[in-house]
Amino acid sequence: MNQTETGTALVKKPLSPDWDPWDPWYTRMRKGRHELTGVEFTVTQLCNLRCEHCAVGEMLVKEEGVALPVETLIRRLEEVDTLQTLSITGGEPVLSPRVVEETIRPLLRYARERGIYTQINSNLTLPLSRYEDWVEDVDVLHISYNYRDAADFHRIAFEKYGREVPQKAGEKLFHRMVDNAKALSKAGVFVSAETLLSPFTSPHIVQMHRDVAEMGCRRHEVHPLYPSDFARGMELISLDTFRETIHQLVDHRDEGVWILFGTLPFYPCSDNPADRELWLRLHKEKNITVRNDPDGRNRLNVNTFTGDVIVTDFGDVPPLGNIQTDRLDTIFNRWLDHAEARRHHCFCPEARCTGPNILVADAYYPSTDFQQKKAQLSLETI
Repeated sequence: MNQTETGTALVKKPLSPDWDPWDPWYTRMRKGRHELTGVEFTVTQLCNLRCEHCAVGEMLVKEEGVALPVETLIRRLEEVDTLQTLSITGGEPVLSPRVVEETIRPLLRYARERGIYTQINSNLTLPLSRYEDWVEDVDVLHISYNYRDAADFHRIAFEKYGREVPQKAGEKLFHRMVDNAKALSKAGVFVSAETLLSPFTSPHIVQMHRDVAEMGCRRHEVHPLYPSDFARGMELISLDTFRETIHQLVDHRDEGVWILFGTLPFYPCSDNPADRELWLRLHKEKNITVRNDPDGRNRLNVNTFTGDVIVTDFGDVPPLGNIQTDRLDTIFNRWLDHAEARRHHCFCPEARCTGPNILVADAYYPSTDFQQKKAQLSLETI
Protein backbone atom coordinates (compact mmCIF):
# COMPACT_ATOMS: atom_id res chain seq x y z
CA MET A 1 0.00 0.00 0.00
CA ASN A 2 1.18 3.56 -0.64
CA GLN A 3 -0.56 5.26 2.26
CA THR A 4 -1.96 4.66 5.74
CA GLU A 5 -4.58 6.44 7.80
CA THR A 6 -3.63 8.24 10.98
CA GLY A 7 -6.83 9.60 12.45
CA THR A 8 -8.36 11.46 9.52
CA ALA A 9 -5.06 12.27 7.79
CA LEU A 10 -3.48 10.17 5.07
CA VAL A 11 0.23 9.50 5.56
CA LYS A 12 1.99 8.61 2.33
CA LYS A 13 4.82 6.14 2.12
CA PRO A 14 8.03 8.13 1.51
CA LEU A 15 9.46 8.15 -2.00
CA SER A 16 12.58 6.04 -2.35
CA PRO A 17 14.29 3.64 -4.75
CA ASP A 18 12.00 1.00 -3.26
CA TRP A 19 8.84 3.03 -3.87
CA ASP A 20 8.26 5.09 -7.00
CA PRO A 21 4.48 5.42 -7.48
CA TRP A 22 4.93 6.72 -11.04
CA ASP A 23 6.36 3.34 -12.08
CA PRO A 24 3.61 1.14 -13.60
CA TRP A 25 5.45 -1.99 -12.53
CA TYR A 26 3.74 -2.27 -9.15
CA THR A 27 0.19 -2.27 -10.48
CA ARG A 28 0.99 -4.47 -13.50
CA MET A 29 2.62 -7.06 -11.27
CA ARG A 30 -0.07 -6.97 -8.57
CA LYS A 31 -3.18 -6.68 -10.72
CA GLY A 32 -2.04 -8.52 -13.85
CA ARG A 33 -2.98 -5.56 -16.06
CA HIS A 34 -2.22 -1.86 -16.47
CA GLU A 35 -4.51 0.57 -14.65
CA LEU A 36 -4.86 4.33 -14.70
CA THR A 37 -3.03 5.44 -11.56
CA GLY A 38 -1.57 8.73 -12.84
CA VAL A 39 -2.89 11.86 -14.52
CA GLU A 40 -0.73 14.68 -15.86
CA PHE A 41 -2.21 18.13 -16.50
CA THR A 42 -0.68 20.56 -18.99
CA VAL A 43 -1.78 23.73 -17.20
CA THR A 44 -0.03 26.35 -19.35
CA GLN A 45 1.51 26.87 -22.76
CA LEU A 46 3.51 29.88 -21.60
CA CYS A 47 7.22 29.70 -20.85
CA ASN A 48 10.00 32.23 -20.28
CA LEU A 49 12.50 29.93 -22.05
CA ARG A 50 12.71 28.26 -25.46
CA CYS A 51 15.13 25.39 -24.89
CA GLU A 52 16.59 23.62 -27.90
CA HIS A 53 15.69 20.20 -26.47
CA CYS A 54 12.09 21.09 -25.57
CA ALA A 55 9.71 18.31 -26.58
CA VAL A 56 6.64 20.60 -26.47
CA GLY A 57 8.22 23.80 -27.81
CA GLU A 58 5.91 24.21 -30.79
CA MET A 59 2.91 24.24 -28.43
CA LEU A 60 4.23 27.28 -26.54
CA VAL A 61 2.41 30.58 -27.05
CA LYS A 62 2.85 34.25 -26.13
CA GLU A 63 -0.76 34.77 -25.11
CA GLU A 64 -2.84 32.05 -23.55
CA GLY A 65 -6.51 31.24 -23.83
CA VAL A 66 -8.96 30.40 -21.08
CA ALA A 67 -8.49 27.11 -19.27
CA LEU A 68 -11.26 24.77 -18.19
CA PRO A 69 -12.49 25.36 -14.62
CA VAL A 70 -10.43 23.48 -12.06
CA GLU A 71 -13.70 21.99 -10.78
CA THR A 72 -14.02 20.14 -14.09
CA LEU A 73 -10.53 18.69 -13.67
CA ILE A 74 -11.19 17.61 -10.10
CA ARG A 75 -14.57 16.10 -11.02
CA ARG A 76 -12.83 13.84 -13.52
CA LEU A 77 -10.14 12.91 -10.98
CA GLU A 78 -12.87 11.94 -8.53
CA GLU A 79 -14.05 9.31 -11.01
CA VAL A 80 -10.65 7.54 -11.00
CA ASP A 81 -10.70 5.18 -8.03
CA THR A 82 -7.19 3.91 -8.78
CA LEU A 83 -5.49 7.33 -8.82
CA GLN A 84 -2.09 7.50 -7.08
CA THR A 85 -0.15 10.31 -8.78
CA LEU A 86 -0.87 13.76 -10.15
CA SER A 87 1.65 15.61 -12.31
CA ILE A 88 1.56 19.25 -13.39
CA THR A 89 3.48 20.46 -16.42
CA GLY A 90 3.60 23.11 -19.14
CA GLY A 91 5.20 25.33 -20.46
CA GLU A 92 6.37 26.80 -17.20
CA PRO A 93 3.51 26.18 -14.75
CA VAL A 94 4.63 28.85 -12.28
CA LEU A 95 5.01 31.67 -14.80
CA SER A 96 1.44 32.95 -14.41
CA PRO A 97 0.30 33.78 -10.85
CA ARG A 98 -3.27 33.26 -12.06
CA VAL A 99 -2.51 29.68 -13.10
CA VAL A 100 -0.86 29.03 -9.74
CA GLU A 101 -3.82 30.44 -7.80
CA GLU A 102 -6.69 29.14 -9.89
CA THR A 103 -5.40 25.76 -11.04
CA ILE A 104 -2.20 24.55 -9.37
CA ARG A 105 -2.98 25.27 -5.75
CA PRO A 106 -6.52 23.77 -5.86
CA LEU A 107 -5.13 20.64 -7.54
CA LEU A 108 -2.39 20.31 -4.93
CA ARG A 109 -4.90 20.75 -2.09
CA TYR A 110 -7.14 18.11 -3.61
CA ALA A 111 -4.24 15.68 -4.00
CA ARG A 112 -3.06 16.27 -0.44
CA GLU A 113 -6.52 15.59 0.99
CA ARG A 114 -6.80 12.40 -1.04
CA GLY A 115 -3.27 11.16 -0.27
CA ILE A 116 -2.14 11.37 -3.90
CA TYR A 117 1.53 11.90 -4.78
CA THR A 118 2.26 15.08 -6.74
CA GLN A 119 4.95 16.34 -9.09
CA ILE A 120 5.34 19.72 -10.74
CA ASN A 121 7.74 20.36 -13.62
CA SER A 122 9.41 23.78 -13.41
CA ASN A 123 12.54 25.40 -14.82
CA LEU A 124 12.96 27.00 -11.37
CA THR A 125 14.17 30.32 -12.81
CA LEU A 126 11.56 32.57 -11.16
CA PRO A 127 12.11 34.37 -7.83
CA LEU A 128 12.12 31.99 -4.86
CA SER A 129 9.06 33.69 -3.37
CA ARG A 130 6.99 32.40 -6.30
CA TYR A 131 7.45 28.83 -4.99
CA GLU A 132 7.48 29.17 -1.24
CA ASP A 133 3.74 29.53 -0.63
CA TRP A 134 2.73 26.19 -2.11
CA VAL A 135 5.79 24.01 -2.71
CA GLU A 136 5.38 22.19 0.61
CA ASP A 137 2.35 20.44 -0.90
CA VAL A 138 4.47 18.96 -3.75
CA ASP A 139 6.09 15.55 -3.40
CA VAL A 140 8.51 16.05 -6.32
CA LEU A 141 9.75 19.33 -7.76
CA HIS A 142 11.13 18.28 -11.15
CA ILE A 143 13.67 20.45 -12.98
CA SER A 144 15.82 20.09 -16.10
CA TYR A 145 19.59 20.23 -15.84
CA ASN A 146 21.42 19.97 -19.18
CA TYR A 147 24.15 22.57 -18.68
CA ARG A 148 27.81 22.78 -17.71
CA ASP A 149 27.62 26.45 -16.74
CA ALA A 150 25.76 29.73 -17.24
CA ALA A 151 27.05 30.12 -20.80
CA ASP A 152 25.61 26.74 -21.75
CA PHE A 153 22.31 27.67 -20.16
CA HIS A 154 22.16 30.93 -22.13
CA ARG A 155 22.74 29.16 -25.43
CA ILE A 156 20.41 26.22 -24.79
CA ALA A 157 17.56 28.02 -23.03
CA PHE A 158 17.20 30.74 -25.66
CA GLU A 159 18.10 28.73 -28.76
CA LYS A 160 14.55 28.95 -30.11
CA TYR A 161 13.64 32.30 -28.58
CA GLY A 162 13.40 34.18 -31.86
CA ARG A 163 15.45 37.19 -30.77
CA GLU A 164 18.74 37.98 -29.10
CA VAL A 165 18.80 37.62 -25.31
CA PRO A 166 21.66 39.34 -23.42
CA GLN A 167 24.26 37.01 -21.92
CA LYS A 168 23.80 38.58 -18.50
CA ALA A 169 20.07 37.86 -18.55
CA GLY A 170 20.76 34.18 -19.17
CA GLU A 171 23.42 34.06 -16.48
CA LYS A 172 21.04 35.62 -13.98
CA LEU A 173 18.40 32.97 -14.62
CA PHE A 174 20.93 30.15 -14.44
CA HIS A 175 22.28 31.25 -11.07
CA ARG A 176 18.76 31.82 -9.78
CA MET A 177 17.82 28.26 -10.76
CA VAL A 178 20.85 26.86 -8.94
CA ASP A 179 20.26 29.02 -5.85
CA ASN A 180 16.56 28.13 -5.79
CA ALA A 181 17.34 24.43 -6.01
CA LYS A 182 19.77 24.73 -3.11
CA ALA A 183 17.36 26.74 -0.97
CA LEU A 184 14.37 24.50 -1.59
CA SER A 185 16.41 21.33 -1.10
CA LYS A 186 17.72 22.70 2.19
CA ALA A 187 14.13 23.43 3.22
CA GLY A 188 13.24 19.76 2.70
CA VAL A 189 11.73 19.85 -0.79
CA PHE A 190 12.35 16.72 -2.89
CA VAL A 191 14.06 18.24 -5.95
CA SER A 192 14.63 15.85 -8.84
CA ALA A 193 16.87 17.06 -11.68
CA GLU A 194 16.57 15.54 -15.15
CA THR A 195 19.35 15.31 -17.73
CA LEU A 196 18.66 14.26 -21.32
CA LEU A 197 21.55 12.34 -22.84
CA SER A 198 22.65 13.90 -26.12
CA PRO A 199 25.93 14.39 -28.00
CA PHE A 200 26.34 17.56 -25.95
CA THR A 201 25.53 16.26 -22.45
CA SER A 202 26.90 12.72 -22.53
CA PRO A 203 30.62 13.72 -22.41
CA HIS A 204 29.91 15.87 -19.35
CA ILE A 205 27.42 13.68 -17.48
CA VAL A 206 29.69 13.05 -14.48
CA GLN A 207 30.23 16.77 -13.87
CA MET A 208 26.52 17.46 -14.36
CA HIS A 209 25.76 14.74 -11.81
CA ARG A 210 28.14 16.38 -9.33
CA ASP A 211 26.41 19.71 -9.92
CA VAL A 212 23.04 18.08 -9.22
CA ALA A 213 24.42 16.64 -5.98
CA GLU A 214 25.87 20.01 -4.95
CA MET A 215 22.47 21.63 -5.46
CA GLY A 216 21.10 19.21 -2.88
CA CYS A 217 18.83 17.37 -5.30
CA ARG A 218 17.71 14.06 -3.89
CA ARG A 219 17.38 12.45 -7.28
CA HIS A 220 19.06 12.68 -10.68
CA GLU A 221 16.91 11.45 -13.56
CA VAL A 222 18.73 10.41 -16.74
CA HIS A 223 16.67 9.99 -19.91
CA PRO A 224 17.26 9.73 -23.65
CA LEU A 225 16.81 12.85 -25.75
CA TYR A 226 13.24 12.56 -27.05
CA PRO A 227 13.18 13.25 -30.83
CA SER A 228 10.04 15.36 -30.69
CA ASP A 229 9.08 18.98 -31.40
CA PHE A 230 12.06 21.39 -31.01
CA ALA A 231 14.32 18.37 -30.45
CA ARG A 232 13.18 16.56 -33.59
CA GLY A 233 16.20 17.70 -35.58
CA MET A 234 18.77 17.12 -32.86
CA GLU A 235 21.27 14.29 -33.16
CA LEU A 236 20.74 11.21 -31.00
CA ILE A 237 23.69 9.44 -29.45
CA SER A 238 24.34 5.87 -30.53
CA LEU A 239 23.35 2.99 -28.28
CA ASP A 240 27.04 2.20 -27.77
CA THR A 241 27.72 5.76 -26.59
CA PHE A 242 24.59 5.69 -24.43
CA ARG A 243 25.73 2.47 -22.77
CA GLU A 244 29.26 3.76 -22.18
CA THR A 245 27.90 7.00 -20.72
CA ILE A 246 25.75 5.15 -18.20
CA HIS A 247 28.65 2.98 -17.06
CA GLN A 248 30.81 6.08 -16.65
CA LEU A 249 28.14 7.82 -14.60
CA VAL A 250 27.59 4.82 -12.35
CA ASP A 251 31.34 4.39 -11.88
CA HIS A 252 31.75 7.99 -10.67
CA ARG A 253 28.40 8.79 -9.06
CA ASP A 254 27.59 10.28 -5.71
CA GLU A 255 26.06 7.27 -3.97
CA GLY A 256 23.95 9.53 -1.78
CA VAL A 257 21.93 10.72 -4.77
CA TRP A 258 19.22 8.45 -6.15
CA ILE A 259 19.76 7.97 -9.90
CA LEU A 260 16.64 7.12 -11.89
CA PHE A 261 17.05 5.92 -15.46
CA GLY A 262 13.78 6.60 -17.27
CA THR A 263 12.72 5.24 -20.67
CA LEU A 264 16.03 3.40 -20.86
CA PRO A 265 16.76 2.21 -24.44
CA PHE A 266 18.15 -1.14 -23.25
CA TYR A 267 16.05 -4.17 -22.43
CA PRO A 268 16.43 -7.62 -20.85
CA CYS A 269 15.23 -9.22 -24.10
CA SER A 270 18.18 -7.81 -26.04
CA ASP A 271 20.33 -10.17 -28.07
CA ASN A 272 23.33 -8.01 -27.16
CA PRO A 273 25.07 -9.35 -24.01
CA ALA A 274 26.30 -5.82 -23.18
CA ASP A 275 22.69 -4.61 -22.92
CA ARG A 276 21.73 -7.44 -20.59
CA GLU A 277 24.85 -6.86 -18.50
CA LEU A 278 23.92 -3.19 -18.10
CA TRP A 279 20.33 -4.07 -17.16
CA LEU A 280 21.60 -6.40 -14.44
CA ARG A 281 24.10 -3.86 -13.14
CA LEU A 282 21.53 -1.09 -12.81
CA HIS A 283 19.21 -3.38 -10.86
CA LYS A 284 22.00 -4.50 -8.53
CA GLU A 285 23.47 -1.10 -7.70
CA LYS A 286 22.34 0.63 -4.52
CA ASN A 287 20.31 3.84 -4.94
CA ILE A 288 19.78 3.30 -8.68
CA THR A 289 16.47 2.46 -10.35
CA VAL A 290 15.16 1.84 -13.84
CA ARG A 291 11.65 3.29 -14.17
CA ASN A 292 9.23 1.60 -16.53
CA ASP A 293 7.53 4.10 -18.81
CA PRO A 294 4.40 5.61 -17.18
CA ASP A 295 3.03 7.08 -20.41
CA GLY A 296 0.17 4.91 -21.58
CA ARG A 297 0.85 2.25 -18.96
CA ASN A 298 -0.56 4.01 -15.94
CA ARG A 299 -0.79 7.68 -16.97
CA LEU A 300 -2.64 10.01 -19.33
CA ASN A 301 -1.99 13.68 -20.12
CA VAL A 302 -4.82 16.25 -20.12
CA ASN A 303 -4.68 19.59 -21.92
CA THR A 304 -6.52 21.94 -19.55
CA PHE A 305 -7.45 24.33 -22.38
CA THR A 306 -8.99 21.97 -24.91
CA GLY A 307 -9.76 19.06 -22.61
CA ASP A 308 -8.03 16.70 -25.03
CA VAL A 309 -6.48 13.59 -23.49
CA ILE A 310 -3.35 12.02 -24.94
CA VAL A 311 -0.90 9.30 -23.94
CA THR A 312 1.95 11.73 -23.25
CA ASP A 313 2.50 15.47 -23.47
CA PHE A 314 4.98 15.03 -26.33
CA GLY A 315 3.85 11.92 -28.19
CA ASP A 316 2.52 11.56 -31.72
CA VAL A 317 -0.57 9.48 -30.90
CA PRO A 318 -3.68 11.66 -31.56
CA PRO A 319 -6.07 12.58 -28.72
CA LEU A 320 -7.95 9.59 -27.34
CA GLY A 321 -10.88 11.55 -25.94
CA ASN A 322 -11.86 14.72 -24.11
CA ILE A 323 -12.62 15.24 -20.44
CA GLN A 324 -15.58 17.43 -21.30
CA THR A 325 -17.36 14.34 -22.60
CA ASP A 326 -15.41 11.27 -21.41
CA ARG A 327 -14.33 9.71 -18.14
CA LEU A 328 -10.57 9.32 -17.81
CA ASP A 329 -10.77 5.60 -17.04
CA THR A 330 -12.91 5.12 -20.15
CA ILE A 331 -10.27 6.89 -22.23
CA PHE A 332 -7.51 4.80 -20.67
CA ASN A 333 -9.31 1.55 -21.48
CA ARG A 334 -9.76 2.86 -25.02
CA TRP A 335 -5.99 3.34 -25.18
CA LEU A 336 -5.30 -0.21 -23.97
CA ASP A 337 -7.16 -1.46 -27.06
CA HIS A 338 -5.17 0.84 -29.37
CA ALA A 339 -2.78 -0.76 -31.88
CA GLU A 340 0.18 1.24 -30.52
CA ALA A 341 -0.50 0.02 -26.98
CA ARG A 342 -0.74 -3.60 -28.11
CA ARG A 343 2.54 -3.18 -30.02
CA HIS A 344 4.54 -1.91 -27.04
CA HIS A 345 2.83 -3.37 -23.95
CA CYS A 346 4.96 -6.46 -23.55
CA PHE A 347 5.73 -7.82 -20.08
CA CYS A 348 8.59 -9.87 -18.61
CA PRO A 349 7.99 -10.16 -14.86
CA GLU A 350 11.19 -12.08 -14.15
CA ALA A 351 13.20 -9.11 -15.47
CA ARG A 352 10.93 -6.36 -14.08
CA CYS A 353 10.22 -4.91 -17.52
CA THR A 354 6.95 -3.63 -19.00
CA GLY A 355 8.33 -2.78 -22.43
CA PRO A 356 9.70 0.29 -24.22
CA ASN A 357 8.67 3.91 -24.51
CA ILE A 358 7.07 4.51 -27.92
CA LEU A 359 9.34 7.39 -28.99
CA VAL A 360 12.48 5.60 -27.84
CA ALA A 361 11.50 2.34 -29.53
CA ASP A 362 10.76 4.13 -32.80
CA ALA A 363 14.07 6.00 -32.61
CA TYR A 364 16.35 3.09 -31.76
CA TYR A 365 14.40 -0.06 -32.67
CA PRO A 366 12.06 0.83 -35.55
CA SER A 367 11.89 -2.72 -36.92
CA THR A 368 11.76 -4.63 -33.61
CA ASP A 369 8.58 -6.45 -32.60
CA PHE A 370 8.87 -6.48 -28.83
CA GLN A 371 5.84 -8.72 -28.52
CA GLN A 372 7.87 -11.50 -30.11
CA LYS A 373 10.78 -11.13 -27.68
CA LYS A 374 11.35 -12.53 -24.22
CA ALA A 375 13.70 -11.62 -21.37
CA GLN A 376 16.99 -13.49 -21.46
CA LEU A 377 17.77 -12.84 -17.81
CA SER A 378 16.11 -12.93 -14.42
CA LEU A 379 16.34 -10.57 -11.46
CA GLU A 380 14.66 -12.96 -9.06
CA THR A 381 17.92 -13.93 -7.36
CA ILE A 382 19.10 -10.32 -6.84
